[in-house]
Amino acid sequence: MKFVSFLRPDGTASHGLVESGRIRDLGAVDPESPDLRALLAHGDVGRLAKLSEAAPAFDLAAVALLPVIPNPGKIVCVALNYRGPGAPPPPEYPALFLRAASSQTAHLAPLVKPRLSDKLDFEGELVVVIGRGGRHISEQQALGHVAGYSCYNDASVRDWQRHSHQWTPGKNFDATGAFGPWLVTPNEMPPFQHAFLRTRLNGVEMQKAPLSSMIFSVAWLISYVSRFATLEPGDVIVTGTPEGVGDKRQPPVYLRDGDVVEVEIDGIGRLENRVAAEHETEDSGRA
Repeated sequence: MKFVSFLRPDGTASHGLVESGRIRDLGAVDPESPDLRALLAHGDVGRLAKLSEAAPAFDLAAVALLPVIPNPGKIVCVALNYRGPGAPPPPEYPALFLRAASSQTAHLAPLVKPRLSDKLDFEGELVVVIGRGGRHISEQQALGHVAGYSCYNDASVRDWQRHSHQWTPGKNFDATGAFGPWLVTPNEMPPFQHAFLRTRLNGVEMQKAPLSSMIFSVAWLISYVSRFATLEPGDVIVTGTPEGVGDKRQPPVYLRDGDVVEVEIDGIGRLENRVAAEHETEDSGRA
Protein backbone atom coordinates (compact mmCIF):
# COMPACT_ATOMS: atom_id res chain seq x y z
CA MET A 1 0.00 0.00 0.00
CA LYS A 2 1.00 3.61 -0.59
CA PHE A 3 -0.10 6.45 1.67
CA VAL A 4 0.14 10.20 1.09
CA SER A 5 -0.56 13.47 2.82
CA PHE A 6 -2.07 16.01 0.43
CA LEU A 7 -4.10 19.15 -0.11
CA ARG A 8 -7.57 18.66 -1.53
CA PRO A 9 -8.55 20.88 -4.48
CA ASP A 10 -10.24 23.23 -1.97
CA GLY A 11 -6.92 23.64 -0.13
CA THR A 12 -7.73 21.63 3.01
CA ALA A 13 -5.19 19.06 4.22
CA SER A 14 -5.94 15.36 4.30
CA HIS A 15 -4.31 11.96 3.84
CA GLY A 16 -5.13 8.94 1.79
CA LEU A 17 -4.34 5.70 0.06
CA VAL A 18 -2.93 5.72 -3.49
CA GLU A 19 -4.56 3.24 -5.87
CA SER A 20 -4.10 3.25 -9.66
CA GLY A 21 -3.32 6.95 -9.95
CA ARG A 22 -6.08 8.04 -7.57
CA ILE A 23 -6.11 8.94 -3.87
CA ARG A 24 -8.73 7.47 -1.58
CA ASP A 25 -9.36 10.32 0.85
CA LEU A 26 -9.23 8.51 4.20
CA GLY A 27 -9.37 11.79 6.08
CA ALA A 28 -12.93 12.29 4.82
CA VAL A 29 -14.22 9.07 6.42
CA ASP A 30 -12.07 8.70 9.55
CA PRO A 31 -12.72 11.36 12.22
CA GLU A 32 -10.38 9.51 14.61
CA SER A 33 -7.38 10.21 12.37
CA PRO A 34 -6.98 13.88 11.38
CA ASP A 35 -3.65 13.17 9.67
CA LEU A 36 -1.43 10.33 8.49
CA ARG A 37 0.50 10.30 11.74
CA ALA A 38 -2.73 9.58 13.64
CA LEU A 39 -3.80 7.02 11.05
CA LEU A 40 -0.60 5.07 11.66
CA ALA A 41 -1.31 5.08 15.38
CA HIS A 42 -4.86 3.77 14.90
CA GLY A 43 -4.57 1.77 11.73
CA ASP A 44 -4.66 -1.95 10.99
CA VAL A 45 -5.02 -3.52 7.57
CA GLY A 46 -8.64 -4.62 8.04
CA ARG A 47 -9.75 -1.21 9.30
CA LEU A 48 -7.96 0.56 6.45
CA ALA A 49 -9.63 -1.68 3.88
CA LYS A 50 -13.08 -0.76 5.22
CA LEU A 51 -12.25 2.95 5.29
CA SER A 52 -10.94 2.81 1.74
CA GLU A 53 -14.17 1.32 0.40
CA ALA A 54 -16.18 4.31 1.64
CA ALA A 55 -13.65 7.05 0.89
CA PRO A 56 -14.12 9.58 -1.92
CA ALA A 57 -11.35 9.68 -4.50
CA PHE A 58 -9.25 12.33 -6.24
CA ASP A 59 -6.98 12.03 -9.23
CA LEU A 60 -3.42 12.07 -7.95
CA ALA A 61 -2.48 14.64 -10.59
CA ALA A 62 -5.22 17.01 -9.39
CA VAL A 63 -3.91 17.53 -5.86
CA ALA A 64 -0.76 18.96 -4.27
CA LEU A 65 1.16 16.55 -2.09
CA LEU A 66 2.49 17.43 1.34
CA PRO A 67 5.54 15.94 3.05
CA VAL A 68 4.57 12.35 3.77
CA ILE A 69 4.41 13.05 7.51
CA PRO A 70 3.91 16.83 7.75
CA ASN A 71 4.05 16.88 11.55
CA PRO A 72 6.43 14.20 12.83
CA GLY A 73 7.25 14.27 16.50
CA LYS A 74 10.88 13.48 15.68
CA ILE A 75 13.01 13.59 12.54
CA VAL A 76 16.23 11.76 13.40
CA CYS A 77 18.88 11.95 10.66
CA VAL A 78 21.95 9.76 10.23
CA ALA A 79 25.26 10.93 8.78
CA LEU A 80 28.01 8.95 7.03
CA ASN A 81 26.08 5.69 6.77
CA TYR A 82 27.23 4.10 3.49
CA ARG A 83 30.25 2.01 2.64
CA GLY A 84 32.15 3.15 -0.43
CA PRO A 85 35.57 3.26 -2.10
CA GLY A 86 38.00 5.24 0.01
CA ALA A 87 35.55 5.61 2.87
CA PRO A 88 37.08 5.77 6.36
CA PRO A 89 36.65 2.82 8.73
CA PRO A 90 33.07 2.69 10.00
CA PRO A 91 32.47 4.30 13.39
CA GLU A 92 31.23 2.35 16.38
CA TYR A 93 28.13 4.55 16.59
CA PRO A 94 26.40 6.75 13.99
CA ALA A 95 26.52 10.53 13.94
CA LEU A 96 22.93 11.71 14.50
CA PHE A 97 21.23 15.09 14.22
CA LEU A 98 17.64 16.36 14.27
CA ARG A 99 15.55 18.18 11.71
CA ALA A 100 12.52 20.32 12.47
CA ALA A 101 9.20 19.68 10.73
CA SER A 102 9.29 23.27 9.44
CA SER A 103 12.35 22.40 7.33
CA GLN A 104 10.39 19.93 5.18
CA THR A 105 8.93 20.27 1.70
CA ALA A 106 6.97 17.92 -0.56
CA HIS A 107 7.30 16.09 -3.86
CA LEU A 108 7.11 18.60 -6.74
CA ALA A 109 7.22 21.52 -4.30
CA PRO A 110 10.14 23.98 -4.43
CA LEU A 111 13.40 23.10 -2.70
CA VAL A 112 14.35 26.55 -1.47
CA LYS A 113 17.89 27.85 -1.89
CA PRO A 114 18.35 30.31 1.00
CA ARG A 115 19.42 33.84 0.18
CA LEU A 116 22.13 33.59 2.88
CA SER A 117 24.18 30.93 1.08
CA ASP A 118 25.36 29.64 -2.28
CA LYS A 119 26.26 26.21 -0.87
CA LEU A 120 23.01 24.25 -0.90
CA ASP A 121 23.81 20.58 -1.51
CA PHE A 122 21.76 17.46 -2.28
CA GLU A 123 21.66 14.25 -0.22
CA GLY A 124 19.42 11.42 -1.44
CA GLU A 125 18.32 9.14 1.40
CA LEU A 126 15.95 6.37 2.44
CA VAL A 127 13.35 7.29 5.08
CA VAL A 128 11.93 4.91 7.66
CA VAL A 129 8.56 5.87 9.17
CA ILE A 130 7.65 4.35 12.52
CA GLY A 131 4.24 2.69 12.76
CA ARG A 132 4.37 1.09 16.19
CA GLY A 133 6.17 2.97 18.92
CA GLY A 134 8.27 1.73 21.77
CA ARG A 135 11.33 2.09 23.96
CA HIS A 136 14.32 -0.26 24.19
CA ILE A 137 13.24 -2.05 21.01
CA SER A 138 15.44 -5.03 20.21
CA GLU A 139 17.16 -5.21 16.83
CA GLN A 140 15.43 -8.54 16.20
CA GLN A 141 11.97 -6.97 16.66
CA ALA A 142 12.69 -3.56 15.16
CA LEU A 143 11.35 -4.14 11.64
CA GLY A 144 7.96 -4.95 13.16
CA HIS A 145 7.79 -1.28 14.20
CA VAL A 146 8.13 0.02 10.62
CA ALA A 147 5.04 1.51 8.94
CA GLY A 148 6.86 2.03 5.66
CA TYR A 149 9.56 3.71 3.63
CA SER A 150 9.93 6.81 1.51
CA CYS A 151 12.52 9.04 -0.21
CA TYR A 152 14.20 12.07 1.32
CA ASN A 153 16.48 14.79 0.04
CA ASP A 154 18.34 15.97 3.14
CA ALA A 155 19.50 19.12 1.35
CA SER A 156 22.21 20.81 3.39
CA VAL A 157 23.46 24.38 3.55
CA ARG A 158 27.13 23.47 3.85
CA ASP A 159 28.65 26.73 5.10
CA TRP A 160 26.00 27.07 7.81
CA GLN A 161 26.45 23.39 8.65
CA ARG A 162 30.09 24.19 9.47
CA HIS A 163 29.50 27.21 11.69
CA SER A 164 30.33 24.88 14.58
CA HIS A 165 30.71 21.15 15.22
CA GLN A 166 26.90 21.02 15.67
CA TRP A 167 25.15 20.76 12.28
CA THR A 168 21.73 22.12 13.27
CA PRO A 169 21.80 25.44 11.33
CA GLY A 170 22.78 23.90 8.01
CA LYS A 171 20.14 21.18 8.26
CA ASN A 172 17.08 23.24 9.19
CA PHE A 173 16.57 26.03 6.67
CA ASP A 174 12.93 26.19 5.60
CA ALA A 175 11.87 23.90 2.72
CA THR A 176 15.22 22.13 2.36
CA GLY A 177 14.18 18.64 3.50
CA ALA A 178 12.16 17.08 0.68
CA PHE A 179 10.04 14.09 1.77
CA GLY A 180 7.98 11.95 -0.60
CA PRO A 181 6.24 11.20 -2.79
CA TRP A 182 4.50 8.64 -0.56
CA LEU A 183 4.94 6.03 2.15
CA VAL A 184 5.30 2.47 0.82
CA THR A 185 4.48 -0.37 3.19
CA PRO A 186 7.27 -2.90 3.84
CA ASN A 187 5.57 -5.73 1.96
CA GLU A 188 6.00 -3.77 -1.30
CA MET A 189 9.74 -3.19 -0.85
CA PRO A 190 12.23 -5.47 -2.63
CA PRO A 191 15.10 -6.98 -0.60
CA PHE A 192 17.59 -4.22 0.17
CA GLN A 193 20.39 -5.96 -1.74
CA HIS A 194 18.25 -5.53 -4.88
CA ALA A 195 17.06 -1.98 -4.15
CA PHE A 196 19.19 0.94 -5.28
CA LEU A 197 19.08 4.58 -4.25
CA ARG A 198 19.87 7.05 -7.05
CA THR A 199 20.13 10.84 -6.99
CA ARG A 200 20.06 12.80 -10.26
CA LEU A 201 20.79 16.48 -10.79
CA ASN A 202 19.33 17.87 -14.03
CA GLY A 203 19.11 14.30 -15.33
CA VAL A 204 22.73 13.39 -14.49
CA GLU A 205 23.23 10.60 -11.97
CA MET A 206 25.24 11.88 -9.00
CA GLN A 207 24.68 9.17 -6.39
CA LYS A 208 24.00 5.44 -6.67
CA ALA A 209 24.21 2.73 -4.00
CA PRO A 210 22.35 -0.40 -2.94
CA LEU A 211 20.45 0.01 0.32
CA SER A 212 22.32 -3.04 1.58
CA SER A 213 25.55 -0.98 1.71
CA MET A 214 24.33 0.99 4.73
CA ILE A 215 26.78 0.65 7.63
CA PHE A 216 24.02 0.78 10.26
CA SER A 217 20.95 -1.17 9.16
CA VAL A 218 17.36 0.02 9.52
CA ALA A 219 16.76 -2.47 12.33
CA TRP A 220 19.93 -1.40 14.16
CA LEU A 221 19.06 2.29 13.85
CA ILE A 222 15.55 1.80 15.21
CA SER A 223 16.90 -0.17 18.14
CA TYR A 224 19.64 2.38 18.84
CA VAL A 225 17.38 5.45 18.70
CA SER A 226 14.80 3.73 20.91
CA ARG A 227 17.41 3.29 23.64
CA PHE A 228 17.55 7.04 24.30
CA ALA A 229 14.15 8.23 23.02
CA THR A 230 10.70 6.68 22.98
CA LEU A 231 9.72 6.17 19.35
CA GLU A 232 6.14 7.06 18.42
CA PRO A 233 3.95 6.44 15.35
CA GLY A 234 4.87 8.91 12.64
CA ASP A 235 8.43 9.45 13.82
CA VAL A 236 10.92 9.61 10.95
CA ILE A 237 14.44 8.21 10.67
CA VAL A 238 16.43 9.51 7.68
CA THR A 239 19.09 6.87 7.15
CA GLY A 240 22.03 8.68 5.56
CA THR A 241 23.39 9.34 2.09
CA PRO A 242 25.92 7.53 -0.14
CA GLU A 243 28.98 9.14 -1.68
CA GLY A 244 28.62 11.59 -4.53
CA VAL A 245 27.26 14.70 -2.79
CA GLY A 246 28.15 17.98 -4.45
CA ASP A 247 30.27 19.32 -1.60
CA LYS A 248 32.81 16.48 -1.95
CA ARG A 249 33.26 16.81 -5.71
CA GLN A 250 36.16 18.59 -7.38
CA PRO A 251 35.15 21.22 -8.14
CA PRO A 252 32.16 21.30 -5.76
CA VAL A 253 28.68 21.20 -7.27
CA TYR A 254 26.06 23.25 -5.42
CA LEU A 255 22.39 23.69 -6.27
CA ARG A 256 21.28 26.71 -8.27
CA ASP A 257 17.93 28.32 -8.99
CA GLY A 258 16.08 26.18 -11.56
CA ASP A 259 18.02 22.96 -10.96
CA VAL A 260 15.95 19.76 -10.73
CA VAL A 261 16.89 17.11 -8.17
CA GLU A 262 15.44 13.60 -8.23
CA VAL A 263 15.85 10.94 -5.55
CA GLU A 264 14.68 7.52 -6.71
CA ILE A 265 14.59 4.27 -4.72
CA ASP A 266 13.56 0.92 -6.16
CA GLY A 267 10.23 -0.18 -4.74
CA ILE A 268 9.28 3.35 -3.66
CA GLY A 269 9.44 5.68 -6.65
CA ARG A 270 10.83 9.10 -7.46
CA LEU A 271 10.94 12.27 -5.38
CA GLU A 272 11.42 15.35 -7.58
CA ASN A 273 12.01 18.99 -6.65
CA ARG A 274 12.98 22.10 -8.55
CA VAL A 275 15.32 24.48 -6.75
CA ALA A 276 13.90 27.96 -6.21
CA ALA A 277 15.85 30.92 -4.88
CA GLU A 278 14.44 32.44 -1.71
CA HIS A 279 12.91 35.85 -2.34
CA GLU A 280 14.53 38.92 -0.87
CA THR A 281 11.74 39.83 1.56
CA GLU A 282 11.62 41.63 4.85
CA ASP A 283 11.58 39.62 8.05
CA SER A 284 8.00 38.66 8.84
CA GLY A 285 8.38 39.78 12.44
CA ARG A 286 9.58 43.27 11.60
CA ALA A 287 7.28 46.11 12.71
